[in-house]
Amino acid sequence: MISFHRILAYTVRHLYLYKRSMPRLMEVFYWPVLDLLVWGFVTVYLSRQSGEVPQFVTFFLGALILWDILFRSQQGISVSFLEDVWSRNLLNIFVSPMSATEYVLSLLFLYLLETRIAPVYEFLGQRGFNDPGTLIAAVVVAPFVEEFAKALGVLRVRRFMDEPEDGLVYGGTAGLGFAATENLFYGLYFLAATDSLETSLLLIGIRSVSSAFLHASATASTGYGLAKSRLWGQSAIPWYLLAVLLHASFNLMASFGEQLSGTYGDSAALIGLVAAIAFGLLAFALVRKKIRDKDVGWHPS
Repeated sequence: MISFHRILAYTVRHLYLYKRSMPRLMEVFYWPVLDLLVWGFVTVYLSRQSGEVPQFVTFFLGALILWDILFRSQQGISVSFLEDVWSRNLLNIFVSPMSATEYVLSLLFLYLLETRIAPVYEFLGQRGFNDPGTLIAAVVVAPFVEEFAKALGVLRVRRFMDEPEDGLVYGGTAGLGFAATENLFYGLYFLAATDSLETSLLLIGIRSVSSAFLHASATASTGYGLAKSRLWGQSAIPWYLLAVLLHASFNLMASFGEQLSGTYGDSAALIGLVAAIAFGLLAFALVRKKIRDKDVGWHPS
């Protein structure tokens, strides 16, 4: 008889692996977001064509999408099985009460959990967001990529971390440097697009009191995790995920005006701006307090 408890237990076993495996975490977001962006842009392009799209083109695109869905589902199951083979975990499975049917069902259930990001796209589109694809790129893709890039900079000075608060300081410094470069690029872009120096300087000023503090606070979290990893061998991934969460929350607030302007009007931009600035300042204040508390309580052994 099939036991739901055994299926759930083996699914949870796989979920625990995500805590220490960055490739697993990236795979959850990378392929769904990539598929959404690729097929979304293809659909937008076809919808803007003046003439009627030939039937064989839509048939071919439907076949490609169906093939991709089947390929991803097959890959999710086969790779999970191969990981059990590579880790020599099959013996443990064979001596357990779990049957082959329960094993396959647990892998299917795990794959369904991993692909739940696609319905998020549809949900956002139904709730009044003007461009769910851009929102997902800002809230999901950008935080993972940017925080990973900043973490690489912090890794270069990891050997100099002798105290936990060193990670907060080095991480915050890397975040401020990243924010300064990003603000400069944004300013130059708007200067070229609008030919208005005042608009460019205003944008740099607003981002300097919002995103700069956010970048410093988020990367400080990653730096703190790297310091704990060096000093006590603890995993830095949870602190990296905290940085991603902070970054994603800020981007969601900053995108509020652009995404919900059709629903809430001009007030949406003001609400999003105030919320983003308040969030960045609050995160920076908490990191600053953490540095002070750690500096007072630290006693080298």
